[in-house]
Amino acid sequence: MDKQRLALSALTLFPLLVACGSEAGSGSVGQGSAAPVTGVHWNVDSLTVDGRTSEAPEGAYLRIDEDGEAQGNYGCNDFGATATVEGDRVDIEQADSTAMACEKVPMSFEESLARTLTGGTLTARVNDGELTLTTGDGDKIRLSEERPAGLYGTKWQVTALLDGDSAHSLPEEAKGKAWLTFDREAGTVSGSLGCNQVSAKATVRDATVRDGHITLGTPKTTRTMCDGSLMETEQSLLDLFKNKVSYEIDHRTITLTSENGEGFSAVANE
Repeated sequence: MDKQRLALSALTLFPLLVACGSEAGSGSVGQGSAAPVTGVHWNVDSLTVDGRTSEAPEGAYLRIDEDGEAQGNYGCNDFGATATVEGDRVDIEQADSTAMACEKVPMSFEESLARTLTGGTLTARVNDGELTLTTGDGDKIRLSEERPAGLYGTKWQVTALLDGDSAHSLPEEAKGKAWLTFDREAGTVSGSLGCNQVSAKATVRDATVRDGHITLGTPKTTRTMCDGSLMETEQSLLDLFKNKVSYEIDHRTITLTSENGEGFSAVANE
């Protein structure tokens, strides 16, 4: 999945209407599977309303954390909400949402998905990595589990450059051309800077499942000359080498950040 939502604070948000006094819970639901609803990244596969089924756009997802925070994407716009999970019952409160206009995603789908998710109590059924949420009227949201990506062996496609609290999308010319892969056994990182190929030593320290530090060695690169925006992107990435950087993985997105706050974000492209 190569679509990311950046600098959400700059986007218009719809009001959040949260019912007072609700408490978050978690539980396992469904028949034939003890997999929980919470703590899983669920891709939205389809939506059935009034007997009509629509395939979901790529990138639509739902995640409910054990503390009752819910987040997701309707296919274009991101949302955040609160959720209560009790047994096979799921209640999601009216959600905050970004307000971007996306040409390839019909707004009617986003509106229908939002209404179905927040219109009342949903009955959840989990079975073999698939989740079905059903309303009292019989409308259904079908979702499937997506596994998180690991640091090693994943092709991390660079999507944005970071500078402190700001994130900037790559220039159009550079999109899809810069990527890195970490090799555990060799202790190296290799890939493309957008123009030239690169390889270097990569020593991972203080690592947990989701975060840690990486000491990047002196880079070895090819020496092709490319147009201006590609070379500028390449130089920004090269500046991270010969340094210690911190990394954080959020499901299938990784951020690498130097001590001065510069870095990049990338998505798993396996």
